[in-house]
Amino acid sequence: MSVTLQAVCLLVLSNFFMTFAWYGHLKNLHDKKWYVAAIASWGIALFEYLIQVPANRIGFTSLSLAQLKILQEVITLSVFVPFSIYYMHQPVKQDYFYAMLCMLGAVYFIFRT
Repeated sequence: MSVTLQAVCLLVLSNFFMTFAWYGHLKNLHDKKWYVAAIASWGIALFEYLIQVPANRIGFTSLSLAQLKILQEVITLSVFVPFSIYYMHQPVKQDYFYAMLCMLGAVYFIFRT
């Protein structure tokens, strides 16, 4: 498996944890005090960091820092949109499509050689 593919797979997995850490409490812990949600989020975020740090170290062996950052942003949007629609039951918006187009432009400019 290529270094880039390893990094992408790990970053996708870390993003699932990150998305739940940042937004899952809005659905699951909305009736709890904010500090309960913060502690739960920190616990989930620990798993995100345990995956994200190795992913970035692996990715940095063949990608530039800017490429890693744009890759992370694209993955974040790719994980967040389905999470928003299917888990949080938010409406599908045309703005998601426009955001994707902007991200594709960013990918093009960062990865062109």
